[in-house]
Amino acid sequence: MSQTDAAPARVDFGHRTLVLRRGGAALRWRLRTVLVCAALGLLTLGVAVWSLCVGEYPLSLEQVWTALIDAPDAGFARTVVVEWRAPRIVAAIAFGAALGASGAIFQSLTRNPLASPDIIGFSAGSYTGALVVIILIHGTYLELAGGAVIGGMATAAVVYLLAWRRGMHGFRLIIVGIAVSAMLGSFNTWLLLSADLEVAMSAAAWGAGSLSGTGWTQAFAGTVIIGMLLVVVAALAPGLRQLELGDDAAKATGIRTGPTRLWLIITGVALVAVVTAAAGPITFVALAAPQIARRVARTPGVTVAPAAVMGALMLAGADLIAQHALPVALPVGVVTVVLGGAYLVWLIIGEVRRRHV
Repeated sequence: MSQTDAAPARVDFGHRTLVLRRGGAALRWRLRTVLVCAALGLLTLGVAVWSLCVGEYPLSLEQVWTALIDAPDAGFARTVVVEWRAPRIVAAIAFGAALGASGAIFQSLTRNPLASPDIIGFSAGSYTGALVVIILIHGTYLELAGGAVIGGMATAAVVYLLAWRRGMHGFRLIIVGIAVSAMLGSFNTWLLLSADLEVAMSAAAWGAGSLSGTGWTQAFAGTVIIGMLLVVVAALAPGLRQLELGDDAAKATGIRTGPTRLWLIITGVALVAVVTAAAGPITFVALAAPQIARRVARTPGVTVAPAAVMGALMLAGADLIAQHALPVALPVGVVTVVLGGAYLVWLIIGEVRRRHV
């Protein structure tokens, strides 16, 4: 955001830049980034429509449209589309956007493509908090959501404090986060082994990361909360871009580096915790989406908006594969682990080659 002398609100197309002016303020986007986000959004919409059509009860586009507008002749198609399939695809898009945005925040803060909530332990912390509620407290859905948020925030606080040495350095944060994640993974395994068989099986199935059984309650609540958090991220985005230049340069431009970094971490963890509370830990979307979006948009660094849209497309596509492209339906987390694991290997090989050039 920068100050200009333009008073009326208008949109200008400069040299490869889109500028929205209102009053004395101007917001600038690279034109390619805007076009890439629009294209990814259209692809996500296409995946959503496809998901509404396919299944054991296949529907035509006309039937889907009739069900969505609640036409009198919709019949059973309305139940299939509105009550069964629509909440799941809405949740996939919202949760994918949350994971993509969260991954972009942490990769930008650390300036490291390996930094994501599932790698540095924040997803594991949210899972631990939810497991404690499920196994030890036998709590309700709201209590499970609260446990996931508290677990994620507590883990972030521990990792942040352990990694702090006269400032925050990305590599140290990643190493500490991996260690904390390993410890939490062992604790989660102990919780599952010590629980009653029925409870442990239910918790383990949920822990695979699944959108099956997602209703409008989870989809609506999750979408609203994620929407509010993304508004906060948009407000913090200028500070995030300045922090990429280093603390000294950020301070020179008037950014309060400590509070800005803290609020970005809190918001990023909250995005992951909301997803974990509703669908379990869905891994690797937060890792892969920002880097793929950066390469497609050809931005100098990781940016939140393309990462969020790419995350929505990835999770919606992965859920479609999990439901219909395999011999048996699987939790979406299984598909993201397979695809994300292959991406992680490719990313590590690329980083090793780059460092030895």
